[in-house]
Amino acid sequence: MHLRIELPTSASSDFKKPDDIKLMNVHPITLQGSYVRLEPLSYSHHADLCEVGLDEELWKVSMTLIWTPEEMKKYIDAALREHVEGKSSPFAIVDTSSGKAIRSTLYGNIDTAHHRVEIGWTWIGRKWHRTGVNTEAKLLLLTHAFETLKCIRVEFKTDSINNQSGKALLRIGAKEERVFRNHMIAPGGRIRHSVYYSIIDVEWKDVKTRLEKKLLK
Repeated sequence: MHLRIELPTSASSDFKKPDDIKLMNVHPITLQGSYVRLEPLSYSHHADLCEVGLDEELWKVSMTLIWTPEEMKKYIDAALREHVEGKSSPFAIVDTSSGKAIRSTLYGNIDTAHHRVEIGWTWIGRKWHRTGVNTEAKLLLLTHAFETLKCIRVEFKTDSINNQSGKALLRIGAKEERVFRNHMIAPGGRIRHSVYYSIIDVEWKDVKTRLEKKLLK
């Protein structure tokens, strides 16, 4: 007896010889929305990010602890270094009404050959939790990933104890895939299990509609 698993068909599933597949070109870019503007992260954002980000509550389930201006600088150092190495593309998220950076996020684990990125390493000042800022930032990042970079998959991972983030991803239409047990060692020595989620190209139209409707509420 053979078990047959039905997988979703990708919009990009037509067979191509390896020589016909173009590498994905990820480069610094500014993404403009109504509530927020995503611009390439730089040291010029350091003071703004310190103003909203040196909050211990923000880092309770994070793999990074940023409690001091020095730690924020190290965070930016690491993000920019990974960008030079081609591993990530970091953004500062700027509130358009104030012109101040209120958050950081990035495309990580960039796979140019297989047209795949991860969206994550995201945090936001608590004042902007549960606002249109988060929804619009996701919409801008996903639109660029699927419609400009031509990704066939965008993935996310969360800490297994971070139920809030997992539920938020499910609400916009991401699919929960699997748990990576004993995936990381968190600050303080806790063994973290990571939950992976993804959106693939054929799902993007419905996900985009959900995000646009959320922004109208």
